[in-house]
Amino acid sequence: MDIIDHTTLAGLAGSGMVSSARVVGQADGWRILVTHGKSEQALSDLPGGRVRIFPKLDTLAAYLKDIGIVHFDVDAVNFGPAMIADTMRPDLPPATKDSHSTAYVEWLKAEVQEAIDDTSPSVLHDEAMRQIRAAVKLS
Repeated sequence: MDIIDHTTLAGLAGSGMVSSARVVGQADGWRILVTHGKSEQALSDLPGGRVRIFPKLDTLAAYLKDIGIVHFDVDAVNFGPAMIADTMRPDLPPATKDSHSTAYVEWLKAEVQEAIDDTSPSVLHDEAMRQIRAAVKLS
């Protein structure tokens, strides 16, 4: 199967060169097939040219919309949502998943410690909620 990387796909989509996009379900998620000219290619932004798999259709749809593809066909014949065991990207190597988890835990620990060490005056819950509601109304 021919592949296309994110940069190339985004460029083709931005210039209106993608004639069609098809989302194909499989046991571990969803893949994207795009047609431009006479070529159909699968999205791959991974080392070694492996096809990118999206575990969630809404994430895939948001990705396509962000690069300018707002219409696509969906083929769910072989989709097996019960078979998806991990909510993280199943196409990433385990070391990558672990490094993201480790980085997040370290970041979270630092944020909690910063809050514990903060000596500024406390804000009562009701006052904090009032400020948040006011900020939301402004945006």
